[in-house]
Amino acid sequence: MSEVDDFLSQTMPRLMQAERALHDGDAAPRLAMWSRNDPVTLFGALFSDSGWQDVSRTFEVLASRFSDCTAYDVDIVASGASGDLAYTVAYEHSTASVEGAPRTYTLRVTQIYRREDDERKLVHRHGDELAADQAPLSTMRPS
Repeated sequence: MSEVDDFLSQTMPRLMQAERALHDGDAAPRLAMWSRNDPVTLFGALFSDSGWQDVSRTFEVLASRFSDCTAYDVDIVASGASGDLAYTVAYEHSTASVEGAPRTYTLRVTQIYRREDDERKLVHRHGDELAADQAPLSTMRPS
């Protein structure tokens, strides 16, 4: 198995579970995926922050806005892994209630991971909403 395949097979199931939980109002699994070691940064579709204390608080606030996740899926556009660093570029497709109103939307997301104690931890996330009139790039499904 290649380093990228190994990274994706270990990381994507945890990421899927964490993001579904976040969209159901539970930030704990997402928080568990993130490094506590600064620098960590978030350039989010709704909120941006830096530093573990501020980023973790932002995730708690974000989770409090979500409920009733009925669908969450990820389409990987590109990924890589080399040594202690890895990344994913993807589309995240979500259907959940946001502040009580049902919504379906797609985010373009770039995430950077750092190896810590034999596990990849997130250290950066940049996400923004795909415009309704914008077509996604070709994607590949993680294995």
